[in-house]
Amino acid sequence: MVTLLSLFLAFSVQAGTGTVVKVLPLFLDKKERHTLSPSLFERDAYQAELRLKPELRSGMVYRVQWKFKGKPSASLKIRLELRGVAQGNLPKQIVIEQPVQKRGWLTQWASLYLKGEDYKTFGEVVAWRATLWEGEDLLLGSQQSFLW
Repeated sequence: MVTLLSLFLAFSVQAGTGTVVKVLPLFLDKKERHTLSPSLFERDAYQAELRLKPELRSGMVYRVQWKFKGKPSASLKIRLELRGVAQGNLPKQIVIEQPVQKRGWLTQWASLYLKGEDYKTFGEVVAWRATLWEGEDLLLGSQQSFLW
Protein backbone atom coordinates (compact mmCIF):
# COMPACT_ATOMS: atom_id res chain seq x y z
CA MET A 1 0.00 0.00 0.00
CA VAL A 2 2.81 2.41 0.90
CA THR A 3 4.59 1.62 -2.38
CA LEU A 4 1.46 2.34 -4.38
CA LEU A 5 0.94 5.65 -2.57
CA SER A 6 4.56 6.72 -3.14
CA LEU A 7 4.30 5.90 -6.87
CA PHE A 8 1.12 7.98 -7.13
CA LEU A 9 2.76 10.95 -5.39
CA ALA A 10 5.86 10.69 -7.57
CA PHE A 11 3.79 10.92 -10.75
CA SER A 12 1.50 13.69 -9.49
CA VAL A 13 4.40 15.95 -8.45
CA GLN A 14 6.32 15.57 -11.70
CA ALA A 15 6.79 18.80 -13.59
CA GLY A 16 5.33 19.20 -17.05
CA THR A 17 7.42 19.14 -20.18
CA GLY A 18 6.97 21.17 -23.30
CA THR A 19 8.54 21.88 -26.64
CA VAL A 20 8.26 23.99 -29.75
CA VAL A 21 7.60 21.54 -32.57
CA LYS A 22 7.59 23.74 -35.68
CA VAL A 23 7.63 27.39 -36.76
CA LEU A 24 6.17 28.59 -40.06
CA PRO A 25 7.12 32.19 -40.96
CA LEU A 26 4.60 33.44 -43.52
CA PHE A 27 4.27 36.76 -45.35
CA LEU A 28 0.92 38.55 -45.30
CA ASP A 29 -0.51 40.41 -48.28
CA LYS A 30 -2.37 43.74 -48.15
CA LYS A 31 -5.55 41.90 -47.07
CA GLU A 32 -3.56 40.08 -44.32
CA ARG A 33 -3.81 36.71 -46.11
CA HIS A 34 -0.91 34.26 -46.26
CA THR A 35 -2.54 32.11 -48.96
CA LEU A 36 -5.35 32.37 -51.49
CA SER A 37 -6.78 28.88 -50.87
CA PRO A 38 -6.44 26.06 -48.31
CA SER A 39 -4.08 24.12 -50.57
CA LEU A 40 -0.51 23.76 -49.27
CA PHE A 41 0.78 23.96 -52.84
CA GLU A 42 -1.10 27.24 -53.35
CA ARG A 43 0.21 28.58 -50.03
CA ASP A 44 3.81 27.85 -51.01
CA ALA A 45 3.32 29.39 -54.47
CA TYR A 46 1.75 32.53 -52.98
CA GLN A 47 4.53 32.81 -50.41
CA ALA A 48 7.11 32.63 -53.22
CA GLU A 49 5.29 35.47 -55.00
CA LEU A 50 5.19 37.59 -51.82
CA ARG A 51 8.89 36.90 -51.21
CA LEU A 52 9.75 38.24 -54.67
CA LYS A 53 7.39 41.27 -54.48
CA PRO A 54 7.82 43.12 -51.18
CA GLU A 55 5.40 45.84 -52.31
CA LEU A 56 2.54 43.32 -51.96
CA ARG A 57 3.31 42.57 -48.29
CA SER A 58 1.71 44.10 -45.20
CA GLY A 59 3.40 41.98 -42.54
CA MET A 60 4.30 38.51 -41.32
CA VAL A 61 2.68 35.85 -39.22
CA TYR A 62 4.70 33.23 -37.37
CA ARG A 63 2.64 30.07 -36.85
CA VAL A 64 4.19 28.22 -33.90
CA GLN A 65 3.27 24.59 -33.21
CA TRP A 66 3.90 23.65 -29.58
CA LYS A 67 3.01 20.96 -27.08
CA PHE A 68 3.02 20.55 -23.33
CA LYS A 69 2.63 17.34 -21.32
CA GLY A 70 1.45 17.45 -17.74
CA LYS A 71 -0.18 20.24 -15.81
CA PRO A 72 1.57 23.63 -15.93
CA SER A 73 2.45 25.11 -12.54
CA ALA A 74 2.44 28.63 -14.03
CA SER A 75 1.10 30.33 -17.12
CA LEU A 76 2.52 29.31 -20.51
CA LYS A 77 3.64 31.74 -23.19
CA ILE A 78 5.27 31.76 -26.60
CA ARG A 79 8.06 34.31 -27.11
CA LEU A 80 9.17 35.24 -30.61
CA GLU A 81 12.45 37.11 -31.02
CA LEU A 82 13.20 38.67 -34.40
CA ARG A 83 16.41 40.17 -35.77
CA GLY A 84 16.39 42.49 -38.76
CA VAL A 85 18.83 44.11 -41.12
CA ALA A 86 21.55 46.01 -39.24
CA GLN A 87 21.22 49.78 -38.96
CA GLY A 88 24.37 51.49 -37.79
CA ASN A 89 26.37 49.21 -35.48
CA LEU A 90 23.51 47.09 -34.11
CA PRO A 91 20.90 44.89 -35.81
CA LYS A 92 17.24 45.66 -35.19
CA GLN A 93 15.56 43.40 -32.66
CA ILE A 94 11.98 42.94 -31.49
CA VAL A 95 10.30 40.55 -29.05
CA ILE A 96 6.65 39.47 -29.39
CA GLU A 97 5.02 37.45 -26.60
CA GLN A 98 1.67 35.74 -26.43
CA PRO A 99 0.09 33.78 -23.57
CA VAL A 100 -1.14 30.31 -24.56
CA GLN A 101 -3.31 27.71 -22.87
CA LYS A 102 -3.00 23.96 -22.99
CA ARG A 103 -6.12 22.41 -24.50
CA GLY A 104 -6.25 18.66 -24.91
CA TRP A 105 -3.50 16.12 -25.46
CA LEU A 106 -2.33 17.06 -28.93
CA THR A 107 -0.10 19.84 -30.19
CA GLN A 108 -1.45 23.36 -30.43
CA TRP A 109 -0.76 26.33 -32.70
CA ALA A 110 -0.18 29.97 -31.82
CA SER A 111 -0.04 32.84 -34.31
CA LEU A 112 2.25 35.79 -33.61
CA TYR A 113 2.01 38.81 -35.91
CA LEU A 114 4.40 41.52 -37.07
CA LYS A 115 2.31 43.85 -39.21
CA GLY A 116 1.34 47.44 -39.90
CA GLU A 117 3.74 50.17 -38.82
CA ASP A 118 5.82 47.74 -36.76
CA TYR A 119 6.49 45.69 -39.90
CA LYS A 120 7.27 48.75 -42.03
CA THR A 121 9.73 50.22 -39.56
CA PHE A 122 11.36 46.88 -38.72
CA GLY A 123 12.23 45.97 -42.30
CA GLU A 124 13.43 42.55 -43.45
CA VAL A 125 13.63 39.78 -40.86
CA VAL A 126 16.91 37.89 -41.17
CA ALA A 127 16.66 35.57 -38.13
CA TRP A 128 14.09 34.40 -35.59
CA ARG A 129 13.78 32.27 -32.47
CA ALA A 130 10.53 30.95 -30.94
CA THR A 131 10.52 29.73 -27.34
CA LEU A 132 7.93 28.19 -25.01
CA TRP A 133 8.03 29.39 -21.39
CA GLU A 134 6.37 28.23 -18.20
CA GLY A 135 6.10 31.27 -15.96
CA GLU A 136 8.80 33.91 -16.33
CA ASP A 137 11.93 31.83 -15.92
CA LEU A 138 11.45 28.21 -17.07
CA LEU A 139 12.37 27.67 -20.72
CA LEU A 140 10.67 24.52 -22.03
CA GLY A 141 11.65 24.43 -25.68
CA SER A 142 12.77 26.43 -28.69
CA GLN A 143 13.19 26.47 -32.44
CA GLN A 144 15.32 28.96 -34.33
CA SER A 145 16.23 29.91 -37.84
CA PHE A 146 19.57 28.93 -39.34
CA LEU A 147 21.00 32.45 -38.98
CA TRP A 148 20.05 32.91 -35.32
